[in-house]
Amino acid sequence: MPIVEEPIKLNFFAGKAPATADDWNDVLVYNTYEEMTGIDIEWEMVPFESLKEKRNLALASGTLPDAFHTSLFANIDILKYGNQGVFIPLNDLIEEYAPNLQKLFEEYPEVKKALTFPDGNIYSLPTIYSPDFLSLLISERPWVREDWLTELNMEVPETTEDLYSYLKAVKENDPNGNGEADEIPFGGTSINSLLSWLKGSYGIGNRGVGHAFIDMDPEKGEVRFYPTTDEYKEMLQFVNKLYEEKLIEQNIFTIEWDQYLANASESMYGSTVFNSPEQLFAGDAGEKYMPGVALEGPYGDKLFTGISPSVGGMGGFVITNENENPAATVRWMDYFYGDEGSKLFFMGVEGETYEETDDGTVEYVDEITNSPDGLTLDQELAKYVTWPGGGYPGIVKEEFFKGTESSPSSLESAEILKPYLIEEVWPKFTYTLEESDNLSVLSTDIEKYVEETRDKFITGDVPFTEWDNYVETIENMGLEDYMEIQKAAYGRYKGDN
Repeated sequence: MPIVEEPIKLNFFAGKAPATADDWNDVLVYNTYEEMTGIDIEWEMVPFESLKEKRNLALASGTLPDAFHTSLFANIDILKYGNQGVFIPLNDLIEEYAPNLQKLFEEYPEVKKALTFPDGNIYSLPTIYSPDFLSLLISERPWVREDWLTELNMEVPETTEDLYSYLKAVKENDPNGNGEADEIPFGGTSINSLLSWLKGSYGIGNRGVGHAFIDMDPEKGEVRFYPTTDEYKEMLQFVNKLYEEKLIEQNIFTIEWDQYLANASESMYGSTVFNSPEQLFAGDAGEKYMPGVALEGPYGDKLFTGISPSVGGMGGFVITNENENPAATVRWMDYFYGDEGSKLFFMGVEGETYEETDDGTVEYVDEITNSPDGLTLDQELAKYVTWPGGGYPGIVKEEFFKGTESSPSSLESAEILKPYLIEEVWPKFTYTLEESDNLSVLSTDIEKYVEETRDKFITGDVPFTEWDNYVETIENMGLEDYMEIQKAAYGRYKGDN
């Protein structure tokens, strides 16, 4: 530091999450970094809700920013504008000017593989979740009411049948003791939360949440479309039984976020799948939950598959062909892939926003954690840093990230699930332009049909006697072509072609 001998100015287009400051031109983290680097960033702020429209207008206008930051580009758009020369390839710039990112590539080769398109180029700088930060990679995980287990004289469910028995006991035995049958045995923000807990009990979804429809067939050793497997069908039959017996919140398919939190804060749920109840449920409701475990299924499968890849997103940062200082821009961004930069980005400035404790850990100052103005943590942080809301490029490390995944109960639950985590987690694959065009049509029809029919099987609106018709419909939608593209992408990822 400084990165440049003579000060320069760069124009960045930036997506703004609701939780961050309205104007990053005057926020502590970037004011401090400007003094360190000699680079003044002129931020053009665009709210997430209008991001796609404004982003497309900027790309079509012919007057481009030097870079797009936190702009949530889809992989296909990164490749398209990379092929057109609008976004510059970064391979050589990373090798020469990004020692922190280069070190991560060497330490975690899967990160570099995930970023590399079929043409061999890297066009964007990602959000990386440290592979050591297990709690963040897991994110949502199961929780069970500890006091109700005690009341019912039961242990934490270890199998799918144990779960059924516990949910049934919650419904029938009034564990909250109010004389009313108002307990909800399982509640969640969507049906996906329950399915993320159960997939590993049936051996499906075994390559993580980066792929919601494909995984690895353990018997054949090849990529498969698992929503047509017998195991997937049996999982849906089990969930259908839970739903029919009203052991699952009946409006789980349409429940709003606020309603879920209200129910949870009123201590209505016997179990859930969520981030950190102790931090997100009001009052002492969250303290009543203990971590759940991976459940053993009917054939001995006992996996937890709800884990994300280390590359949390590829579209965090791209440099355009209008940029006259690409090397300095890469150096500017690379700082946030190292420990010093990660600490600055997430914690701010020592003495102003955080203090270092005697054991070497860092904690926000009291004015942030206990706002004198009655603001939430995110509202206080918005005055100083820009990470709340997500989408940012850089590396997220346990030492410096103070979100819900860093709470004591979340860290404990991650350790409990650790022995049952799948061994290989696939990132989102990259595709050629031709593959992307074909896949966009195929996946729109196939994946929408799978999700809609899944919900109907669970609610009973479609009986399981229709299963063969369901499978045949998917095959007729072009499943063979869909899978050819996925297998080719997987082969490139593994280096087989």
